[in-house]
Amino acid sequence: MRSSLLRRLFPGWLLGMFTAALLAGVFGALLLSGLIFDTSASSQHSKTFAWAIHLTMIHSVRERAGRQERPDAARHASLLNGAAAYARDCVACHGGPGAARAPWVSAMLPTPPYLLDSSSRWSRAELYRLVHDGVKMSGMPAWGEIEPDQTISDIVSFVQQMPKLSPTEFARLRQQARPATPDSPTAIGAQEPSTFSSASSPS
Repeated sequence: MRSSLLRRLFPGWLLGMFTAALLAGVFGALLLSGLIFDTSASSQHSKTFAWAIHLTMIHSVRERAGRQERPDAARHASLLNGAAAYARDCVACHGGPGAARAPWVSAMLPTPPYLLDSSSRWSRAELYRLVHDGVKMSGMPAWGEIEPDQTISDIVSFVQQMPKLSPTEFARLRQQARPATPDSPTAIGAQEPSTFSSASSPS
């Protein structure tokens, strides 16, 4: 009896699978043709698509964050090095306390986020993964391809420290992070430890 039932249902299953494959093929062809997906950065993603790819990114980072060997959390001198690297590579897209992002960042899709609350949303391992490996289709580079692992760790330590900095302290650090010149020979690594006196080291 069961085999008889399966014989009767099999043609319907086969037709359903064929129909699903045909619809998938049509959808794929329309997608690849550019007719149903606008790749221009001036056109916002649909809310459903934006939600789906953001959720995928979160799960991907959390799944893989513990698989990398990471330098230990930086101490004071490395925090200063992290401030220099952040000022050089990150502040234009992500801003900081009292510091706006560069004007052209608003033309990116997705728009790079401010990072003042990032340490409350991501663990240190997850932040390291994001900075080291970047994020596809977001404009976020894989800084680990061009920077030493210790520099990535220094940036993460500074990002974790950043919410504790006032706009004045952040502006002073950006000033100190500028490359030394004959008129201003002091490099950021030579600054006094008092810069971070109002904030404790990251856990």
